[in-house]
Amino acid sequence: MTIARKLLSAGAAASLLAAAACTTTGPSDQSSMAGAPKGVEGSWIDATGQAVSTFGGGKYTTVAAQTGEKFAEGTYTMTGATSVEITGTSLIRQTPIHTNCLLVSINQLNCTDATGKNFVFTRRS
Repeated sequence: MTIARKLLSAGAAASLLAAAACTTTGPSDQSSMAGAPKGVEGSWIDATGQAVSTFGGGKYTTVAAQTGEKFAEGTYTMTGATSVEITGTSLIRQTPIHTNCLLVSINQLNCTDATGKNFVFTRRS
């Protein structure tokens, strides 16, 4: 009987530990991470509120915030954990675009174009 009680107690303790592990690393931790934005993927608005750029799958488009008219399109590459290189074409000027940006927070992207002009994008929610 003593051995049986020890085995039963050990089994109960193991079950409690397993249950505790499930509740501390359960799906709620994973679901909160699933909705968080990753890198530059998503929509961003410029500081003037006139242009919205959308990044996804290595491609981007920039449109007029009011009309949806496409201003630019091209590609982007993450060159580091928080840096991105953007290349494309201005559809209005028919000129190439080359911009480097730094993701300073999950909601702010600081950029510098090939001429040295600085501008900021804010993530749209």
